[in-house]
Amino acid sequence: MDSLSRSEATRLLSNLVSAGDSLSSGSAEPFSPLAAHPTREQVALLESLLGTELCRRLGIVAPPADFLLSIVIPIYNESRTIESVVERVRRAEPDAEIILVDDGSHDGTRDKLAALEAAGCRVILHERNQGKGAALMTGFAAATGDVVAIQDADREYDPLEFRWLLQPIFRGEADVVYGSRFSSNDRLVTPWWHRMGNQVITTLFNLRSGQSFTDVETCYKLMRREALLPLLPTLQERRFGIEIELTMKLVRTEARFAERPIRYDKRTYAEGKKIGLKDAFRAVWCMLKY
Repeated sequence: MDSLSRSEATRLLSNLVSAGDSLSSGSAEPFSPLAAHPTREQVALLESLLGTELCRRLGIVAPPADFLLSIVIPIYNESRTIESVVERVRRAEPDAEIILVDDGSHDGTRDKLAALEAAGCRVILHERNQGKGAALMTGFAAATGDVVAIQDADREYDPLEFRWLLQPIFRGEADVVYGSRFSSNDRLVTPWWHRMGNQVITTLFNLRSGQSFTDVETCYKLMRREALLPLLPTLQERRFGIEIELTMKLVRTEARFAERPIRYDKRTYAEGKKIGLKDAFRAVWCMLKY
């Protein structure tokens, strides 16, 4: 490697490390978009320095030309977190189309959406609360990107994971990628009932669908829009049952799935968590229905 190339590779590595440090610390300082998606030439430089396998494990991969990621964020009474979540998404994916669907919030969230819209986000308002599924359907219909991703409006999920989750799609290995909270040992400890509840639902889903998911209820679902679009007229679940319905219908299209481990910072009900026991029973019903 010549000295110029080595210098460029070192700079790219520095950007990637700085990006992770900045996002983890919650710093508002912007960083180079190269931290999100390097070009093919930059990937080649990094692979020559780090090796292909390490780059794969780090999620270092170049997107296709003119690639657009659409990130749909359903919102209901998230005035405490929505601004910081959008900021994190912007810093992780500076070129993404961000679609904010407010599902009838009444806690002051809407007062903050005007500024986010002026800053480039697309904002869609539901006049009354209809549920997460309804908000997602609205966002999916509005998305124009090559890949559509879901981001919750709290801080449980880290948008920096999108780069890692997009890799199987960029490589042509998958049409749908789920970020699993339970397939890695590098995770925060959550209450036993939370983990067990998710495992029961995922196990039942696998028995019903013939698949081998480790976390079917995860928020982080990334889908090629061409795989998602045919399903939009058929989606019915307006609350959290959308997680099961959408996954089951994607499975039946014979879409290629991949799962990758992600970190997860669970919030409490006091902090605004909304899913409950009745949604678990609805998930089981959805497995039978769809």
